[in-house]
Amino acid sequence: MCGIGGILRVWPAGNTPPPPHKSIPEAWLDTIDERIKHRGPDGQGRFRDRATRPDGSTVDVALVHRRLAIIDPACGQQPMVSERGRPNLQGPAEGLVAVVFNGCIYNHRELRRELESKGHRFTTDHSDTEVLIHGWREWGVGVFQRSDGMFAAAIWDRSAGTLTLARDPFGEKPLYHTADRAGFFAFASTYTAVSAALSAAGIPNTTSSVAPWIKFGWNQLPPSTIIREFSQGTQLTALDSYPLDAFSPGYWGYIENAVTRDVSVDDADAVLRRAVHSRLEADAPLGVFLSGGIDSALVCAYAREAKPDLTAFTVRMPHPSFDESEAAATTARALNIRHQLLECAPKPAEDLVHAIIQLGLPFGDSSLLPSIWVSRAARQHVKVALSGDGGDELFLGYDRHRVLPAFTRMGRIPQAFRAAAAKRITPDDDPKSRRTRLSRLLNAATGGGYRELVAIYPPPFDAQLGVQWGVDGIHYGITPMNGKWSSDYGWARRFDLMFYLPYDLMRKSDTASMSVGLEVRAPILAREVAELGIHASFGSLMPGGQRKGLLRAIARKYLPPEIVDRPKQGFAIPIGDWFRTDYGQMKQLLLDHLNAADPWPNIGLELNRTFVAQMINEHMNHKRDHSQRLYMLLVLSIWSRSLKSA
Repeated sequence: MCGIGGILRVWPAGNTPPPPHKSIPEAWLDTIDERIKHRGPDGQGRFRDRATRPDGSTVDVALVHRRLAIIDPACGQQPMVSERGRPNLQGPAEGLVAVVFNGCIYNHRELRRELESKGHRFTTDHSDTEVLIHGWREWGVGVFQRSDGMFAAAIWDRSAGTLTLARDPFGEKPLYHTADRAGFFAFASTYTAVSAALSAAGIPNTTSSVAPWIKFGWNQLPPSTIIREFSQGTQLTALDSYPLDAFSPGYWGYIENAVTRDVSVDDADAVLRRAVHSRLEADAPLGVFLSGGIDSALVCAYAREAKPDLTAFTVRMPHPSFDESEAAATTARALNIRHQLLECAPKPAEDLVHAIIQLGLPFGDSSLLPSIWVSRAARQHVKVALSGDGGDELFLGYDRHRVLPAFTRMGRIPQAFRAAAAKRITPDDDPKSRRTRLSRLLNAATGGGYRELVAIYPPPFDAQLGVQWGVDGIHYGITPMNGKWSSDYGWARRFDLMFYLPYDLMRKSDTASMSVGLEVRAPILAREVAELGIHASFGSLMPGGQRKGLLRAIARKYLPPEIVDRPKQGFAIPIGDWFRTDYGQMKQLLLDHLNAADPWPNIGLELNRTFVAQMINEHMNHKRDHSQRLYMLLVLSIWSRSLKSA
């Protein structure tokens, strides 16, 4: 687990004058290093190289690394450089290969044995990073097809003069990069590092539309005209980009076109067990997160089988109605696992401002705050923690999944009838009330379908705020094709796994954990588990329409009914109450920002200020719950103000 970054410059053949010896100034690398250093407190390193391509062009590369030492602390320093390939190699010399890598390859020992059988000689004791170097020489991009893990990596191949990036399928490890620029390319683990590199190089990076961010709180495209977040299935070699099924099969088409089948409880149980056991290797203290839900409970159950002395950690949340510590303690006793309750010292207003500025994006998921507090508390005891992330997306665990059959039938009702029904029912102050849920369901059925159930600003709130969709961002991924309404089971899975999971949940998990130098592993996102979940039929996943029914059936083998059947609580904070009571100075922060003369400076954004004032008034007077909508506008204000000093 680390922070990575780098810059590549290409000089055309016959360049006059010739490129300077250090065409990538050290100061440019300093800007990257400064913005990734929080991700790796255990070490740092840099690497430079120059190559001449067959076409006569000159390529300069510089790599930057910050290390969080988890696997092979003594030998795993990066950038890792191999001067030459296998000894006595028949054929052309393999040449220098260098890599910077963030993440963990869980099957690195199996890959090492396979590579050694082919003649590769390793110099480290058991570094998973070195597997990428030898695997690159043996299989090229195929090394990523064979790797079971979470990763963001950049591999420099001097012989070819190419830099290749790769990222895991679900975005557990982020990777940002510049769009094609004439002779200049930069990448890093954080958006802010790439933005700073552009600024240092004198390349302007203007803001593009933030509409998708406002609507959902996240987007797969950063609000930038130049910077992009790297997507699985894309390879960047030097400055040339083209689609690549980097995984076999590629998940984008795989999810959309998966052939479903019934899955048994025993088969799913065995697959989950193997995934958890494979993620327990660490040369640093390791624990597991335990909430009141069944996802983390199953991870704990499997982990304890292999490591009986493992400790499960639960953090007491600062509000009784959102605190799962008592439920987690009950689960720990049932599993007979060592359990430690941690206290957190939240400073919501201060922590929020710091997190958004460090992330450099208008990220609107308020569960980022408790994720930071959990990570901060756990980091006092461990450097690695297993989580239950991914269970709801792969195994249909949200309330919105329960309404999919009815929602699909609504798509057959004429639009006019849906719109009329939506106007007759308005939400109230309780976001979980039957009236509020029905209102949201009807408005979603009138508007964009399933995606509106995920949106912070679904209809009619988006129109009232004045959000103009445009044609950028996530809009591309959720437009119905061939006249098919985007609310059936297949579309819901596609949306959750291709967009919501990587760009909301995984971005949140990585941001929170790496802000304190903690590695969080998600066994449920293991490739074998993901393939099982993607191929599982709706009836297997939700037997009898029961939310997350397959996982519940597995959990009954290890836990009593009162735990398995406990209502879903979710990992959240009472942000609406905090705005009303000024807990942690959140009300003051909200009003200071949204009542400012220009709440969203530096981005040229015009929203309906009258409607914003109406939402504040309705929320503070308990007429309607606007907690997440106000939080999104607050985050947008914090972010836009930070751009002036960026």
